[in-house]
Amino acid sequence: MSSVRKVTEDLYWVGVNDKRLHLFENIHPIPDGVSYNSYLLMDKKRVLFDTVDWSGCREFLKNVEEVLDGKDLDYLVINHMEPDHAASMEEVLLRYPNCKVISNERAFMLMHQFGFHVEDRREEVKEGDTFSFGKHKVTFVAAPMVHWPEAMVTFDTTDGILFSADAFGSFKSLDGKLFADEVNFDRDWIDEARRYFTNIVGKYGPFVQFLLGKAATVPIKMFCPLHGPVWRTDLGYYIDKHDKWSKYIPEEKGVMIVYASMYGNTEAAAQTLASTLCDKGMTNVKVYDISKTHVSYLVADAFKYSHIVLASVTYNLEIYPPMYEFLHHLKTLNFQKRVFGIIENGSWAIKSGTLMRDYIETELKECLVLNAQVSVNSAPDETNEPEFQSLADSLIESIQKQ
Repeated sequence: MSSVRKVTEDLYWVGVNDKRLHLFENIHPIPDGVSYNSYLLMDKKRVLFDTVDWSGCREFLKNVEEVLDGKDLDYLVINHMEPDHAASMEEVLLRYPNCKVISNERAFMLMHQFGFHVEDRREEVKEGDTFSFGKHKVTFVAAPMVHWPEAMVTFDTTDGILFSADAFGSFKSLDGKLFADEVNFDRDWIDEARRYFTNIVGKYGPFVQFLLGKAATVPIKMFCPLHGPVWRTDLGYYIDKHDKWSKYIPEEKGVMIVYASMYGNTEAAAQTLASTLCDKGMTNVKVYDISKTHVSYLVADAFKYSHIVLASVTYNLEIYPPMYEFLHHLKTLNFQKRVFGIIENGSWAIKSGTLMRDYIETELKECLVLNAQVSVNSAPDETNEPEFQSLADSLIESIQKQ
């Protein structure tokens, strides 16, 4: 018995689901788990595409053995050497001593660094090389910095299947549902797909655009990523999402309000702005407490919405530390092309607004900070009402112009 799923007549999913891991890359919360996808092609030559994280190795090996059903494994294709996909390769090679490893020069270098010595079993390929496994012929395409420098993708020209490595992936475990059309993706998955892309690959948008350009030149019928579901229908929907994310174009016209509050007064200001916006008809508003929300969720929605309001108390004459961390993450991920509003608070020296404005204008690309601003002395009161109205009007006017 196993959790193997048939992808096509000759191709099987032999991956595993991990619902025990709390933090992906020991950073990003994954309350719904994650899948490590591996695919086994049963042709004249039997070919395994990538492996799984060491934590799922035992189940993975059972899946491979079940599909092979006594046959030998001829090739292991390594598209991406990150340990959550390659850590089990040594176990595969021990069990199948005739298996050759197909990958590129940079990947073999990383294998050596990780302690996998496969020199006598390597089949090195480069951009545009082809391989025949019998009925199935594949070509290898370099995908550097999506999201490691050695990454490549493999295109099965026979069935139109793209083994896309970390491209087109998502957080969440599959739980039996292998295909994107077996779930309500736009309801149950898109937020985790966005969070996966923006935090893992978001920095490398130009490289993703380069890969999308290559993909547009071949007749792809299916995406087989290393995390998340397989796509066999409505590929255009998912390509469009990745096109927007990698161009840093917002998906929706709306306002994301992120507040940093010590005693509730800056929170009250953020909620006042949210209510003012909704009173004026702009109801696509999302409000986050930065101290309670993991930064990966904040990054994901920053990529989603067109406008962002930062509401921060002044802390030791600086930006409140979690707010600064959020801004630093945006910079690190090459975030750009957004409109910002600012709410600042302080009791004796209000500095956060000026500091946030300076950071946005000097560290983030193609971002505009609205002139309208709310400045709170300790707690918002009726004297701030015109400022809330002005900032809300400026946000709505800016949204309408887009």
